[in-house]
Order: sequence, then C-alpha cells, then structure tokens
Amino acid sequence: MVKRALISGITGMVGSHLLDYLISNTDWEVHGICRWRSPLDNIINHLPSIDSKERIYLHYCDITDYASVENVFTTCKFDYIFHLAAQSFPATSFTAPLNTYQTNIIGTENIFSNILKYSKEAIVHNCSSSEVFGRVPKQFVPIKEETPFHPASPYAISKCSADLIGRYYAEANHLKVFTTRMFTHTGPRRGDVFMESTFAKQIALIESGHIEPIIKVGNLESVRTIADVRDAVRAYYMLVTSENAKSGDCFNIGGTFTTTVKNILEYLLSQSENKSIKYVTDPSRLRPIDADLQVPDTTKFKRLTNWEPEITFEKTMTDLLNYWRLAISKNGYSYLSR
Repeated sequence: MVKRALISGITGMVGSHLLDYLISNTDWEVHGICRWRSPLDNIINHLPSIDSKERIYLHYCDITDYASVENVFTTCKFDYIFHLAAQSFPATSFTAPLNTYQTNIIGTENIFSNILKYSKEAIVHNCSSSEVFGRVPKQFVPIKEETPFHPASPYAISKCSADLIGRYYAEANHLKVFTTRMFTHTGPRRGDVFMESTFAKQIALIESGHIEPIIKVGNLESVRTIADVRDAVRAYYMLVTSENAKSGDCFNIGGTFTTTVKNILEYLLSQSENKSIKYVTDPSRLRPIDADLQVPDTTKFKRLTNWEPEITFEKTMTDLLNYWRLAISKNGYSYLSR
C-alpha cells in the first residue's frame, strides 16, 4: 500500500522543498496543511498535480483551530507526519508574542492530540529550532543536544514548549516522535525577514534600480553555521525512515560552514556587479537579545543516519541571490525592500 505523508506548513520554504524531495524520491502520497490565504508561489510547479489530485493533496487549515486540524486528520491515516508549521520569525515574536505562542504552542498541541486520536502509528517529525539554546556561553560551543535551553526571544520560548510537547507525547502516549533542532538553513524561497535573505533581496532590488545602493543591516557580528534547505529536508527524510532512531529522541542538525553575518553579507556583495553598494545599521533590525553563537555539534545525527551536507555555502548563497533576482524581475515593485 502506498505510504501517506502529511506536511504542516507545506507552502513555506522548508515545507515546499520537502514536497519537492518526497515527490522526486519516493512514491508516497503527500498531503499538506496550509491556510486558505497562504501564497502558493513556493509550490507553483506542483499545482497541476494538486488540481488533478495526482499524489498531492492540500488541506486548508489553521493549526490554532482544533476543529480544522481534526478535519484534516479524519480524511485518512498518515504514515509519516512532518510538523513544520510555525510562526517562525524571531524578530516578529518580539512585537507579536501572543500570536507566536498561540501558533507554536497551541498549534503543536492541536497537531499532536489529533495524531494520538487518528494516526497513532505514524512516525512523526517534530521540527524544533536551534533558537531554543539561545545565548550559549562559549564553553558550551559547539552546542550539543544536552546543552541547557536559554531562549532569547518569544519565538524561542515557544519552540522550547513545542519541543517538549513532542517529547511528552512520545513518553506519555508512546507516539513515534523524533525532534530536530535545525540550525540556520537557507536557500531559494527563504523569507525576506531573515538576515541573509533580506541582504540578497536588497541587492537584487538595487541591481534592478528599485532602491538606492544602501543595504540596511542588523548585528553583523553574530556567528551562524549555515546549511542549505535542500540538505535539511533530505536529513528529515532520512530521520523518519531510519530503523535505529529512538522514539522521543532529539537531534541537532546543521551545516559545517561557520561564519559571521558580516561575512555572509560580504560574500553576497561579491556576487554583484554593482560595486558601489554600501550598508548601514538599522536599529529596528537589532534584537533585544541576540542568539549570537549558533554552532552545532551534529555527531549524534550523523552517527544515526550517515547524513552529510552536500551543498556548499557558496552555492546556497548564489542560488538565494538568483532566486530574488528572478522574483523581482517578474514582480518588480511588489517586492519592496524589507
């Protein structure tokens, strides 16, 4: 019998790349949760299959609404569930903490309570975040799974809770749950509220003549370990199909290229023919508290799956910049600088 997978947040960057991967590398039937108002740009190449109900099915649902989540789970039983949906922008969480908590905590509880009720045998990927570790003292770097949580934003607080909800359902209700704490991952379709994507977008807007040659930046001294989103979704697939993963376990996943935000910006600038671009600090882009040492120890996950990142930092950044160039060439002023 054909396996069925459910992806919450299927229209997001990660969800859409996971859809790409599953359609290309499995014969699974893929179901996706999205809100009725979610843009479909990231999955536009799959719309013919969606319209003809050929392997791909969309379910309109808001995970904060229990009834709409239950409606999804009553359609069929799922073999694999990837819970990716979230309010995922740390900066936004400072101004909208209640919405962040509602989406990431209550939404996760709604997902898991329905898994327990309707798809108890499913293998579940609970997508947490490296942000749960927050501001890590240098002696705890690289960050291991056992490193204490020290969340530095309402978003991070909400992901701590979502992380623990998954563990609770694994231990108390014997669901097959694996939690990942993915470190910075990016690439095409990355939202423009994230630092490397807003840099790439602003460069593309400058190149096309839409804005002056000045890039607005935040804290350039933060350290990040960069992975490509396409490597990330391959890791997620390898996790749920592993025969050796232990239910309730948590895994750090991330790239091998560690650098400062400033170096990321300078690499992107080096890929532009416009050599007159300057950058200035925008106070609104500075977080009240910054998680500034995000360097993972991924030994545990690599031992389990033999996963290794395959896409270089340079290719990831170039693909991201070209994504924005193409989007702006098609849409122009509808892509204003952020």
